[in-house]
Amino acid sequence: MFSFIKNLLGIGPKTDYAALLRQGAMIIDVRTPEEYRNGHLPRSVNIPLDTLKRRLGDLEKDRRIIACCASGMRSGLAKRILRSHGFREVYNGGSWTNLKSLIH
Repeated sequence: MFSFIKNLLGIGPKTDYAALLRQGAMIIDVRTPEEYRNGHLPRSVNIPLDTLKRRLGDLEKDRRIIACCASGMRSGLAKRILRSHGFREVYNGGSWTNLKSLIH
């Protein structure tokens, strides 16, 4: 329970997203195709949240995955979906614009 509260409040060690990418992590942008076309991270793959469950077979369960969206809400849902389907190392990168500033 304590770790849930810490995660909810954003307390605890910060994730080094740049290091995860250097180690081969994949960025999944779960926004709509239109949102993605209006701006996205260069190495990201657009898998809209409403199609994620159908596209699970396109993803490697052993690969680190960083989910992002506009604010962190949809990427948080994507993280839960992926974890519930056996993906081991999934991170909520939050908004793609914030993630961009953390990896450059």
